[in-house]
Amino acid sequence: MKERTLMNALLIILAVIAVILLFVGGFAASLKFLLWVGVVLLVIAVIAWLLRTLTGRRS
Repeated sequence: MKERTLMNALLIILAVIAVILLFVGGFAASLKFLLWVGVVLLVIAVIAWLLRTLTGRRS
């Protein structure tokens, strides 16, 4: 009986750790995606600023 309770506790701990790692992995993937979106937006902003500066439009 004692061994069964210990195994149940270990399985619950393993399940909780698995869920936490799943969420951390999802957050890391989404942060990586958002980092790339930020880089792309920064490049677009720099290109737009360069075009505005080189063409002489000040409005």
